This record gives sequence, structure tokens and C-alpha cells, in this order.
Amino acid sequence: GIILVAINPYKPLPIYGDAIIHAYSGQNMGDMDPHIFAVAEEAYKQMARNNKNQSIIVSGESGAGKTVSARYTMRYFATVSRSSSNAHVEDKVLASNPITEAVGNAKTTRNDNSSRFGKYTEISFDRNYQIIGANMRTYLLEKSRVVFQVENERNYHIFYQLCASAMQPEFKHLKLGRSQENNLL
Repeated sequence: GIILVAINPYKPLPIYGDAIIHAYSGQNMGDMDPHIFAVAEEAYKQMARNNKNQSIIVSGESGAGKTVSARYTMRYFATVSRSSSNAHVEDKVLASNPITEAVGNAKTTRNDNSSRFGKYTEISFDRNYQIIGANMRTYLLEKSRVVFQVENERNYHIFYQLCASAMQPEFKHLKLGRSQENNLL
């Protein structure tokens, strides 16, 4: 298959806007510079041409920009498929990120918001190749992190968020204390 190596510049670049999406739309792989939109376009064309499911695997180290690359891919599909503006599938899928990050991300020595799990996002298209829905699954959760963390790393965010909310009326019955008192640090 096609392999694209992308590097996280750790700053916004003007190479992901709607004009760039439209420049890659309908182009053949190799006609334009390597780009996440070129990979997305090829998958979209193959799906439409062969009427077969396609997969894009986004892989990399902590902080490499996997979540952002997946977000750009979803935005590309939403734009080129001319999906209904009422659907906002990308927004709905991405709106679940704070929840999945709270229960699956932790502070590591290399990244303050490091995913300790993988995500599989399945985007569904109708017969006109417009997005009609999405489903996200998580896998490979580091269960060991619940009971042990390496020095200078933290447990999953959810534990700190719960402790920070300990004084809220709806959480009082949980008898939570500060994270330091609960040996989370």
C-alpha cells in the first residue's frame, strides 16, 4: 500500500485548509506533493471505484500527530463527499475525544496528554459516498497504569479530574480527596 511519513512541526501550518483539500480532490496519487489529503483522496477514489472498504492506518510515536492526522482525514472526507452540513459527523466523532482521552490518556515523560490506547474509527458512507455515520472503538488500554506509573509520569487523567471535582455536590458521596492524598502522584 501507500505509505506517507508525516512529521509533527509542533506549530500550525497553512497546508490543511479548504483550498488545499480542493486542490487534492480528484487528483491521482503522485500528481501532487505527498500529503495526508493525497492518501485520503486515494482511499476515497478506491472506495468509489471498486465499491470496497478502505483502511488508512495512522501510526507513530507519542506526540507524532496521529490524532490530528486522523482529524484532517475525516475533514477531507466530509468536504469531498459534500456531506450534509447538518451531519457534522467529524464534529460528533471528535466531540467524543475528551471522554476517551480522560479514561485513556495520561501524562508521560514525553507528552502531557499521551494516548495509552489505540483508536479505530470506522466512517460509514451511503451509496452516493456521503458520510452518514461513524463508530469509534478503542483497544490496547494499558491496564497496568491503573496500579503503577513510572517515576515522573501520571495515572489516567480521569482520576485527577474526579479528585479535582471532589467538592462538587454530585461527587461528595464518592468521598474523594486530593490526588496527593489518594496516592495518584
